[in-house]
Amino acid sequence: MTEPDREELQRLAKLVEANRERLQALEQQIRNLEGIKIEQEHAMEALGSISEDGAKGAMVPLGAGVQIVADIPAEAGAVVDIGSRVQAEKTRPEAIEILRKRNEELNGIITSVRKEHEELENHVVALANRFNEIANGTQAPEDETPQETKQSQANQPKRRPRRKRGTELTLDD
Repeated sequence: MTEPDREELQRLAKLVEANRERLQALEQQIRNLEGIKIEQEHAMEALGSISEDGAKGAMVPLGAGVQIVADIPAEAGAVVDIGSRVQAEKTRPEAIEILRKRNEELNGIITSVRKEHEELENHVVALANRFNEIANGTQAPEDETPQETKQSQANQPKRRPRRKRGTELTLDD
């Protein structure tokens, strides 16, 4: 293998690894956004389930598996974070509408991040294919005949393909 080929293989391997790390970060970001979306959907359902007449003995979750029993008056609203850690009391329908709009925005962001993930994944596959082309193009020594190459490959122990968790293609493929 020539020195430029070696350098190119190292460069491609570094690029593939860096892009795989970026893919994992994007996957985590998508999971986080979907978690926020689900949490907001639960809040909308809870607000929607409160009768217009209010509720007696409603269990309000405080977190860590702890709930408090409270009476909710008919005119009671909800305190909603309206941005920059500023909270305001809104009517229940207004709170539901705010959450609905947030979820629409989240859907757009999730779609955008998924598109970026898909494009990056395609780029990683292209880099890995280029890596394999260079590696396969330089594997057989020039002084061996094809028959000798086959025999030397037959004498080598079979390697099981390895896959990294959560990826479809490795440099070993």
